[in-house]
Amino acid sequence: MTEPDYFESKRFPTTDGEIAVINLESARQRSWSRFFFDPLRNGLAEIVVEHEQLTAQFVGDVSALDRLQFLSGQLAETNKPTARTLLVQAQIASMGHRFAEARDFIAQAELAEAPPADMNRLRLNIDQACGVELDRVLDQRRDLANKSGRTEDFVALGALLADMRDFAGADRTYKEALTIYQDVSPFPVAWVCFQLGVLWGELVRDPQANRAMLWYQKAVDCLPGYTKARVHLAELHSSAGRMSDAEALLTPAVSSGDPEVHWRLADVMSCKGRFADAEVLMRAARLGFESLLGRHLLAFADHGAEFYAGSGNDSCRALDLAYINFANRPTRRAFEQAHAIAVRAGNVDAAATLQVEATQRWSADAVFHSSALKGRSETLEKGEIAS
Repeated sequence: MTEPDYFESKRFPTTDGEIAVINLESARQRSWSRFFFDPLRNGLAEIVVEHEQLTAQFVGDVSALDRLQFLSGQLAETNKPTARTLLVQAQIASMGHRFAEARDFIAQAELAEAPPADMNRLRLNIDQACGVELDRVLDQRRDLANKSGRTEDFVALGALLADMRDFAGADRTYKEALTIYQDVSPFPVAWVCFQLGVLWGELVRDPQANRAMLWYQKAVDCLPGYTKARVHLAELHSSAGRMSDAEALLTPAVSSGDPEVHWRLADVMSCKGRFADAEVLMRAARLGFESLLGRHLLAFADHGAEFYAGSGNDSCRALDLAYINFANRPTRRAFEQAHAIAVRAGNVDAAATLQVEATQRWSADAVFHSSALKGRSETLEKGEIAS
């Protein structure tokens, strides 16, 4: 069965994507109002985090992390932290890729007798993000998915299988996540379609652009405001020389504030000979990345490295950011990005040093991909999708 036939054979009676985003924004504002009225009421901070995570992930609102940092600060100012507030702070730190800080919060929550299941789920997310004991994480992910039957657990399992180079297994698992989905929110469906696009467009050894485009397009069809899906789909159109299609995808996403939208649109404008427009957009992209890196370095180091290794045209800055990302989360994808940047920059010493470290970590079977510069993380680290 072909990819589109597979998707169309499943029925997803989900809420219209544009309506869902409007509803999300209303819910986000209400959750903040309730939080300000009673900050320590059980469940309110968690709801704020859920809404902000969805806003960042699907709408591309890069200011969500700023609001979450404010939330964490508000919780820190309470007279006596509780297991619940410490776990919320751990989740926020993890979403910003501040994994060491997140582990410290979890350790404090454990002393405060936090529920073991909640702590274990957060630790599992962090271990997966950092490439720690992945065989153990895989066993636990499989157990969680089989016991819960939740789409978000299958998505996390699929992502791990992709990280471990079991691409066929990842494909099956993502499709299983679609098959079992029974809710009406379009967010999880769009997320799985996006993950399948990344899988076949970037992660496999021989990327399959047409297959990836089908999945990215399904994600956009399901959720028109899905900024990251628009960016990835536009990249494939640009690579195929379809600049007008790329422009049509990117232009509505400019309002998100995501500097990658400015970057990709600048490249399109340049290819179309609109150099003045390209210069303005590239300047906005550079300013946007530097602003994000100044506020949330670990969360955007991989994105920044990709930008400066490409149109940002600063190989030294790119390599510095790639090193920061690799030190923070020493995964194969982070290593491949750093190594590819070093090779492209002609930095033989840096490439050799990285290769030695990779051999020590993973023996001689370290795998390189032609798309290594796209080894960034596309979500805030939450480990699951709220439906």
